[in-house]
Amino acid sequence: MADPEARLVDEVGALLRRAATDAILPMFRHLADSDVVEKAPGEVVTVADRRAEEIITAGLHRLRPDSEVVGEEGVAADPAVLDRLAGAAEVWLVDPLDGTANFAAGRQPFAVMAARRRAGRTDGAWILDPMADRLLVARAGAGAYRDGDPVRTTAEALPARSLRGVVATRFLPVELRERVVAGAGRIDAVLPGQHCAGQEYADIVDNRQHFAIFWRTLPWDHAPGALLTEAAGGVVRRLDGSAYDPTDGRSGLLVAANESIWDTVHATLLASG
Repeated sequence: MADPEARLVDEVGALLRRAATDAILPMFRHLADSDVVEKAPGEVVTVADRRAEEIITAGLHRLRPDSEVVGEEGVAADPAVLDRLAGAAEVWLVDPLDGTANFAAGRQPFAVMAARRRAGRTDGAWILDPMADRLLVARAGAGAYRDGDPVRTTAEALPARSLRGVVATRFLPVELRERVVAGAGRIDAVLPGQHCAGQEYADIVDNRQHFAIFWRTLPWDHAPGALLTEAAGGVVRRLDGSAYDPTDGRSGLLVAANESIWDTVHATLLASG
């Protein structure tokens, strides 16, 4: 008999691909001015975001009728939707179009992401690159996969001078940004980021970079990538070293390919004194 959880992984992956095919890709570089609005200062949403979330939400309810969905655009319309994340029901976190600013400007990267939470833990994750039609998936305790092939982050303990990674400085507090700037010269490359959390996590899982530091940690932006990174052998923790929990509203997250790299990046870029 087929594993129902494995079947669900495939079904959710197919659902994300359908949302990309039906709602996102046809609009890429074809948005009218009226298709893009500012939902908060400096943050835009497009008709593609909203339509993709509608498709994914409806599909998840068909697959799992008793589950709840917490989508980025649903929370933007009604912040009380976020309260579902703390409930006892199975909950899906959905980012229908991660990297909306890139998408609206006709640039890549952008991604479609989802994560499932049950009994207070994230146990499934999906990140789709719609342009490459490349899907990363993970199940808690069952590893991470790219289009069916297992992926692992590097286990090598690399020195700071060999590390490449992203620091999303836009939202960092001034004092923390100054620490990062002061330590950046001891890292091979501190990159400005691609304005798409899904791509940053994918690049760590695929060993194109070694770490990423984020300040804003909205749950739909980070729950999928956090499980994928951990399932592939990486480490995801708050800046104080505590465990990451999507229901925890604190800011700051350091993601690294392995424990040694996490410690090295923290000591080089974040430690005070």
